[in-house]
Amino acid sequence: MRSPRNIVTLAIAFGGILSSAAPLQLNEQEYLETQGLNVMLAHDYYPEGHQGGVSIIQNGLRVATNGDLRLDRTPGQWDPIPAKIGERRVDPQTGRISCRFQFPDESKNRKGFNPIEYPDLEFAYTLSIEPAEGTSFTVTVDLDERLPSKWDGQVSFMLELFPGFLFGKTYLTDEGDSGYFPRQANGPGRFDETGEYQIDSLAKSKSLSIAPESDAQRMIIESVVGSELELVDGRGLHDNGWFIVRATLEKGAVKNALQWKLSPNVIENWTRDPVIQVSQVGYHPVQQKFAVVELDKHDAQRPDLELKRLHSDGTLETVTDTTIEEWGRFLRYDYLRLDFSEIKTPGSYLVTYGKQRSRPFRIASDVFDRHVWQPTLEYFLPAQMCHVRVNDRYRVWHGACHLDDARLAPLDHNHFDGYIQGSDTRTTYQPGGHVPGLNRGGWHDAGDDDLRIESQAGTILGLVHAYEAFGQDYDNTTIDQESLTVEIHQPDGKPDLLQQIEHGTLSVAAGYRELGVFYRGIINPTLRQYVMLGDTMNMTDNVPFDPSVSDHQLPEIGQGIPGSPDDRWVFTTRRSARHELIGAAGLAAAARALKGFNPELAAESLRYAEASWDKIEVDEVGQKVPLATELFLATNDPQYLRFIVEQVDYVAAHFAQIGWELCRILPSVNDSKFKTAIRSAAETHARRIREAERETPYGVPYQPGIWGAGWGIQSFGAKQYHLHKAFPDLYSRDLMLNALNFVLGCHPGSNTASFVSGVGAESLTVAYGLNRADWSYIPGGSASGTALIRPDYPELLTWPFLWQQTEYVLGGGTTDYLFLAQAAASIFDAE
Repeated sequence: MRSPRNIVTLAIAFGGILSSAAPLQLNEQEYLETQGLNVMLAHDYYPEGHQGGVSIIQNGLRVATNGDLRLDRTPGQWDPIPAKIGERRVDPQTGRISCRFQFPDESKNRKGFNPIEYPDLEFAYTLSIEPAEGTSFTVTVDLDERLPSKWDGQVSFMLELFPGFLFGKTYLTDEGDSGYFPRQANGPGRFDETGEYQIDSLAKSKSLSIAPESDAQRMIIESVVGSELELVDGRGLHDNGWFIVRATLEKGAVKNALQWKLSPNVIENWTRDPVIQVSQVGYHPVQQKFAVVELDKHDAQRPDLELKRLHSDGTLETVTDTTIEEWGRFLRYDYLRLDFSEIKTPGSYLVTYGKQRSRPFRIASDVFDRHVWQPTLEYFLPAQMCHVRVNDRYRVWHGACHLDDARLAPLDHNHFDGYIQGSDTRTTYQPGGHVPGLNRGGWHDAGDDDLRIESQAGTILGLVHAYEAFGQDYDNTTIDQESLTVEIHQPDGKPDLLQQIEHGTLSVAAGYRELGVFYRGIINPTLRQYVMLGDTMNMTDNVPFDPSVSDHQLPEIGQGIPGSPDDRWVFTTRRSARHELIGAAGLAAAARALKGFNPELAAESLRYAEASWDKIEVDEVGQKVPLATELFLATNDPQYLRFIVEQVDYVAAHFAQIGWELCRILPSVNDSKFKTAIRSAAETHARRIREAERETPYGVPYQPGIWGAGWGIQSFGAKQYHLHKAFPDLYSRDLMLNALNFVLGCHPGSNTASFVSGVGAESLTVAYGLNRADWSYIPGGSASGTALIRPDYPELLTWPFLWQQTEYVLGGGTTDYLFLAQAAASIFDAE
């Protein structure tokens, strides 16, 4: 065995490895903790999203995660992952934390939302962590039984290291070999016996020092039992990979099949700097205004918390008439709030807390009038448009794409990303046959490029609601459906909102026209196309596949090769009444908005929406209330209003979900029983909201999860507008505006950027959009934002490949923000 003395000597030269921090101890939330270090096991279970297994938060940063067994050297999103069995177990006496896992995960084995092909291998094991001396801890793997011999040297324990904190930093081995973490994955590499590319290791050693020059990130990893450590760049196969430290299990072992010792350095008495959280855009003079200060729980200092007015010569004037509140504990932090609602003088301001400063923000009556919702309409929605070329001055966002849409998906097929085709097409078209008319309209759903019915129709609905509520005729884009060309920053005399509504309707209406049902969605046939980064025009050859003149077979195709069957597939299997209901509601709403803009398309849309009314089968008849609302507003037909009134019990019971929609038709209802029931339901709902918003320092109900909460918060805010307009005595406008503040920067965690790219003084400018490979962003795209690393760590990384934090999506993820920002711009004028 190689001696670890060399690595110890080298590490001490960089500042020492033996931390004087208190030893790790088991805390009440069942993870190991000392000031400046947290080690979790199995609190998260989202390994495909780089959350799970053993995770390490070192001096305030989540530096490592997904410590667990894997079958692949550098696994990706669709490679086998273990299934967690049962609950985490803790031993209060030793601090040992353990959890059982097994291969395969039967819920994902060739089925589920993203089917995974598992090999013929079944085994179970226990993964444990336990405090060692100082801030060190051990990781141990105990198998239930010996692995089949053919798997010797293949099953490994691996730990993923977040690349964004390591670029340019170094690593050292116990033999003194050194290197640095490269910005991009560099060869050489070679194909293994299965034909898969394997990038060469960065290092191999029994001991490895990560970032020895950094007191904040230095960590020693030692392989005690098992193979030597291998440091490998996980981006060799997958753009969204992380750096990986791995070691294979001890051959033939069962108990103690692998053991590592990890020694993260902890800065003595480390305390995170206070974080000031404000809206990165600013505030209207008469709205409620507060800043939030997030504090390490060990931080007992309380320097002055002040609002400063910024003058033209750069001087700062302390503004009095503010209120400071010790709010208390939320998640892992303590919070202060500075209320400055009484400050109404227009100007530029910032908040200071000791040495910390917020970004400057405005207080002005026109604060929401420009640069806030406009980027979503003039950049993001055009950039997401499918089947057109999108020009932006010198730039081309993408060429006219997917002009070969679409072939009918094969029968009895479980695809990926939630797409399933059953045994019946529900149409006259045959599997593999070309369905005409689907190569017009629609938006790419998210960071990927599929067209889901809920994203298409949901976007139409949100845009119509905004257009009807605020009547914005903003025009800064040319959209030419004849030439399939879009020109950003070139007005064409037509309201951009109506042109976007038209574009989405072209896709949904065409689907119904050709198929006789709402499509479930349109998506790429292969994973190679699905993960493609770059101009979406290159994803297919843009020519409908003709099997009579091509000998290409699907498994052999490459995207964009002329004559290949690379056309996207359209899925028609009915998965849920919800998808059909939102499709019909979207067309009913579009019929209203387009009546004077594109009368022919409006009339067609209304025909399809009304035809769907009797055809859609639901589990509970009340599920059709939202569709009835849109149809009544489109037709003024009393049958739909009667239906809504008859569903009074359902509406009252589901007011939290659909009450906001009914606010738009309440003036047309004359039934006193219905109005009384709705009023009572609104009172109950409003009381519960007030109780929930008091549980966080942000003035909104907020329950963080693995996915960022931004979309849910902005959806809440948009609904609050309708509820406030209908019941102003029950629903304060503050709730709506606090939701907007949350999205625009007043949210948990060290990253206080606005979730909406390009909006506010600081915003997400590295995001999970179509240009993520360039570490870039799309202005106006609204990301989900700060996510929770369970159980208590809010995180928003500067990283383009974490969809649960920085992905853009269509539907409410886009339109709720657009609506909410326009609502903020209009509500003060209206009142």
